[in-house]
Amino acid sequence: MPLLVRIAVVYGINVLALIVVDWLFDSVTIREWGPLLLGAAVLMVGNLIIKPILAILTLPLIIFTFGLAYFAINVLMLALAEWIAPDFSIDGFWTYVGATIVIWLVNVVVGALMSRISGE
Repeated sequence: MPLLVRIAVVYGINVLALIVVDWLFDSVTIREWGPLLLGAAVLMVGNLIIKPILAILTLPLIIFTFGLAYFAINVLMLALAEWIAPDFSIDGFWTYVGATIVIWLVNVVVGALMSRISGE
């Protein structure tokens, strides 16, 4: 799959994941399409660029906590998307945790379906 197509698919999956999170949690508010699309873009860029750098820098902590620190990095990527996108708010620590799990789950399920469809 060409790089631009792969980036577009990842972006679309992040948009879908944020729609699901907004639908599931009452304490997540994404008011319009603009904040949704910007939040998905920030989430994608954060996951592609910032998260690997943070994972390398915190690798001993990730190993020591058996991956819990890596989950915290995922929560931080969601917090970054919420911070940058206007009219996108998440209220409460446990909502961040639940939303991060839902975003991960949507990415895994849709990614598996996409790889099955494309035959990879």
